[in-house]
Amino acid sequence: MIITKIHLENWKNFGEVTVACGKRVFLIGPNASGKSNFLDALRFLRDVAQDGLAKAVSGRGGLRTIRFLGARRPSDVTVAVTLDDRWDYSLSFTANNKSEPVVSREYVALEENGVRKSLLERPDAEDKQDTVRLTQTALEQVNTNKAFRAISDFFASIQYRHILPQLVRDPKSFSPSPSKNDPYGRDIVSQIWNTPVNIRDARLKKINGALAIAVPQFNNLSVELNQSTGVPHLKVNYKHWRANGAYQDESAFSDGTLRLLTLLWSLFDTDSSLLLEEPELSLHEEIIRRLPEIFAKLDKSRKKATRQIFITTHAEAMLSDPGIGGNEVLRCEPGAEGSVIDAADQEECGLMKDGLTAAEVLLPKTRPFNIEQLPLLPL
Repeated sequence: MIITKIHLENWKNFGEVTVACGKRVFLIGPNASGKSNFLDALRFLRDVAQDGLAKAVSGRGGLRTIRFLGARRPSDVTVAVTLDDRWDYSLSFTANNKSEPVVSREYVALEENGVRKSLLERPDAEDKQDTVRLTQTALEQVNTNKAFRAISDFFASIQYRHILPQLVRDPKSFSPSPSKNDPYGRDIVSQIWNTPVNIRDARLKKINGALAIAVPQFNNLSVELNQSTGVPHLKVNYKHWRANGAYQDESAFSDGTLRLLTLLWSLFDTDSSLLLEEPELSLHEEIIRRLPEIFAKLDKSRKKATRQIFITTHAEAMLSDPGIGGNEVLRCEPGAEGSVIDAADQEECGLMKDGLTAAEVLLPKTRPFNIEQLPLLPL
């Protein structure tokens, strides 16, 4: 599955937006324009599917933190998506008199043979008789989502990555309790170790080949379990004047090495949508320049269905890739009525078809107004 349309109402800094999505989506825009909040709407659906509505809302600081500050009535928050241009899922929620998040509308439909059929419409008669039911979505209940469990499974497998190298190197210093599927990388080495050996080794071999090109002296990437501590570690041999080189684990890897390694691993790691937050951080410009081509190449090499990638970026080098089409870039822009998201218009798409890149056509339009005045401020 891929997400082909996203609709948000009163979600964080978006009053109301609707955007079409393809296999790759590059989100650009100035700071605080809503790029991360846009991705978080998809993470929210994942959290609802995995842990339920109440936890997904409380984990974001409650409804007051989620709801658009400029919301007018009705002020319900809505996150709705279309999958493969066939499935529709829409969730609207608000708070009850106990300040608990409750479903105000939940809708599922499926189009088959040109006919769109409604599979769920809430609140239904049972919800009206027992309003406590509305504290849970049908998405999170296996006894009610049988007809559309494919949607629930898809949402639950959405993966978000914004790797912080210091967390990969020393996860216990930041949190003594173990983590699971941490988007910032605290358990990424454990995830690699726990992958079936044949799959893990095949992936690491491919990643080693890429890193051997990008990182001088890098060789023989593997993962090993420390028998005394029971903790797995990445291991790599760095070539030098001695015949056998020197071995190091992730605690000695550079930020760029860790970010590129975990980025490549994430590209292999799941079949659902992958949300990448500024993957260019800590990477050399020439590596950044080739990331879109790597994304496309890895997708073509997949034996399973196409994998969709959402990428937030400020990197001119990444957007200089001539393979990025105008229909792959969404531009977030703050406004008085909340942030808006614009796709490239016909003129912009025409310029890109004529040979200009997204970096030349679209990125300059994300430039903050009067930014040239910043160095002139008294400090």
